[in-house]
Amino acid sequence: MRALLATSISAACMAALALPLAFPSGATATVHVPVRAATPDTSPGATRTLPLAPLATSGRAVGAPLSQGLRARAVQPFSMIGVTWDDVGTDLRGTVQVRTRATGTGTWSKWRTVEAHSDDAPDAGSSEGSAGAVRGSTSPLWVGRSDGVEVRVVPEAPSGGRRGVQPGLPKGLRLEMVDPGDEPGDGLGDGPGGELGGDPGGDLGGSYLDPDAALDPGPAGPGGGVPRGDGTTDGPAGDGAFPGEPSGGGEPSEGVDPFDGVGPGEGGYPLGGRQPQDGTTTDNAADPGDTSGTPVESPFVPALSRSQTEALTGQRFTGGRPRIITRFGWGADEQLRSEDSELTDAVSAIFVHHTATGNDYECADSPSVIRGIYRYHVKSSGWRDIGYNFLVDKCGNIYEGRSGGVSKAVFGAHTLGFNEHTMGIAVLGDYSEDEPSREALTAVAGLAAWKLGIYGHNPEGMTYLVSGGSNRYPKGTRVRMNVISGHRDGFATQCPGTELYDDLGIIRRTAAGLQGR
Repeated sequence: MRALLATSISAACMAALALPLAFPSGATATVHVPVRAATPDTSPGATRTLPLAPLATSGRAVGAPLSQGLRARAVQPFSMIGVTWDDVGTDLRGTVQVRTRATGTGTWSKWRTVEAHSDDAPDAGSSEGSAGAVRGSTSPLWVGRSDGVEVRVVPEAPSGGRRGVQPGLPKGLRLEMVDPGDEPGDGLGDGPGGELGGDPGGDLGGSYLDPDAALDPGPAGPGGGVPRGDGTTDGPAGDGAFPGEPSGGGEPSEGVDPFDGVGPGEGGYPLGGRQPQDGTTTDNAADPGDTSGTPVESPFVPALSRSQTEALTGQRFTGGRPRIITRFGWGADEQLRSEDSELTDAVSAIFVHHTATGNDYECADSPSVIRGIYRYHVKSSGWRDIGYNFLVDKCGNIYEGRSGGVSKAVFGAHTLGFNEHTMGIAVLGDYSEDEPSREALTAVAGLAAWKLGIYGHNPEGMTYLVSGGSNRYPKGTRVRMNVISGHRDGFATQCPGTELYDDLGIIRRTAAGLQGR
């Protein structure tokens, strides 16, 4: 049965849409790295906290607020770090910096800045945002396996008569050190004979397409790049929009059932609200395009072509469903989150984010990074689940985020004031100065084309959203926004970073082309 599953998965992946993109100068192309699927975690991970204390600083002006932090010390191993405080409604106005000691080598890192914002959060009036456990928090930072830490939080200088701004730092500052748990076991992408192998090259565990193979060879050679004066190439020719059905998006491959979700031989079952063998029930009978009934033991939802997806959804303009690594695939501990998932009426817009967790990660580490973010959002920030609906790594792998069903309109916690009727896609990394990879941009475009298509929206269109209250738009304000917007469009923040924000036009055009517009 595994051989049959591998064959159908390979066929579905081969039918996945090719997404050629035109990238600006400086865009990077990351080596395609497979991701392994998870077996049940043998270690559930851990979160350890330490209260920050005042730091005596020589030369401090009389009356100036004290910095807080921790002197260098040895701690239990961790891989992700952040700072939280008592009142989620209070901003941390200052600079947060950490340095860590690598496990095994004893080498200390340089000082690294943690993004000190609290704008990735549940809406203030929502049941999640009103929970007493919610705390203010910085972005988490991925530092790799470490066993030593030093922290300093320096408040910004008080500014004269700025009303409503209190000097000093928020109360209850504490350091959060996250151990995401053991690396998932063998699975996808381990080559021939792997647990769910079937792709001879061992790439099945990577993104749902191979971006390099998708680019048409042109005058500049393989990849179809546009020559630049420095002898390098700048992505494929064109503006990133390819009208009509892209290559690979034709009729279903022979032997592939367009209504098939996950092969029944591996604990899956056809879509349509049937009863799986594990005794749980599905909730997708009313929505044949939904995959929320996919059993938790399925490591991924396979890709479908555009025509297959149209058959599932009944929508004329939609992109093919991309391959999505499930929560089981990245090793989510389902005991951490709230049992219930909250749904909203529809997905009218997508907000693109960066996680600001840093770019020093390998794609094979992505499941660990996501488990760290998940644990940080739930155990440290006090949210019901991970805040983002989907996450994308720099190799183009797409991961299911908040639970509730990948095609459902799941109420997230990603854009304070605009979580209702929207979806949050977060690219792992920090793109304030670094260009996102073309694989990541390709994956975001494909995911947006599919999800917006389900709900009948044009990726290049505009929509109206009503603010639930943010630092940019007061509660109740009706705001006209791009259907694909950046986080900073709804909240005064640097997210998703200048470099990723500047690429949103490419993502919109490409997603619209993938829908056949």
